Amino acid sequence: AGVAVRAALIAGLVLSCPGVLRLPRGGGGVPAALCAVALCLLLLSDTVRSRGRAALAALRGHSVAVHARPARAAALWGGSLGYVLGHCAALTAVAHAVGLSLGPARLALLYLAASGAAALLPTPGGLGSLDAVLAYALTTAGAPAATAASAVLGYRLLTVWLPLLPGLLVLALLVRRRTL
Repeated sequence: AGVAVRAALIAGLVLSCPGVLRLPRGGGGVPAALCAVALCLLLLSDTVRSRGRAALAALRGHSVAVHARPARAAALWGGSLGYVLGHCAALTAVAHAVGLSLGPARLALLYLAASGAAALLPTPGGLGSLDAVLAYALTTAGAPAATAASAVLGYRLLTVWLPLLPGLLVLALLVRRRTL
């Protein structure tokens, strides 16, 4: 659901904000072709095809089970959309607080593209990879480097570090009650 929501948002935002995302020119053709050939060879193997069919069958079964109950389906899709929109809103608020003049739609598109690219470098919570890619995306969109870095740090403060405080309080309460 998260991938589908992000893909739909990126598609809509690319259409509404043309020219924000630009692919690098030149030099990327050979690595992309090698990756495409490797992917084709991988997909042609019998093991990958059989495991792929099994995974799709399991996915279909889980999807039917979730969507059989409208409340669960609404929670799944609403939660996926709410999570992304919440992060986009946090980035927009911080960006405007530090003086970035990019609009909310452009910031949302940059965030979605950066988080998608950062997912290629698996780090816990995207720490480090998302920060670097998002700062790069903001600077290529025209933000000064210091302002982009400030926006990313503020965004991370709101979405990663500040939510730790209630968690620590709950942990302390559970330890005090000897639940843990």
